[in-house]
Amino acid sequence: KLAQALRAAADLAGRLPRLYVQVNTGEEPQKAGVAPLEADAFLDQVRGRLGLPVEGLMCIPPADEPPGPHFALLAKIAARNGLDRLSMGMSGDFETAIAFGATSVRVGSALFGERGAPAV
Repeated sequence: KLAQALRAAADLAGRLPRLYVQVNTGEEPQKAGVAPLEADAFLDQVRGRLGLPVEGLMCIPPADEPPGPHFALLAKIAARNGLDRLSMGMSGDFETAIAFGATSVRVGSALFGERGAPAV
């Protein structure tokens, strides 16, 4: 549904956005993203039928697991789909992400500190 909404918005705006598809490598129910086994078909549909220019993939591994296997999985999915941009890794694991091919990392807490508790 989101990809279809993006296509409609792009048509209205007359330009296409730069897109990354989130892959839920840990298949965590609280996280968004396409499941790894569904990624190829999803990318085919988004790129083919909807004509959206997917530039790369992103993932956020489960906090309680080593990130390397998740980064490796994302890199495999990207390679077999002809994508060379990978957004993976955060302040605590960016070195590992780079070792597995990350082209973008998120280092917010390293720059701005840990998030505080939400205001009530």
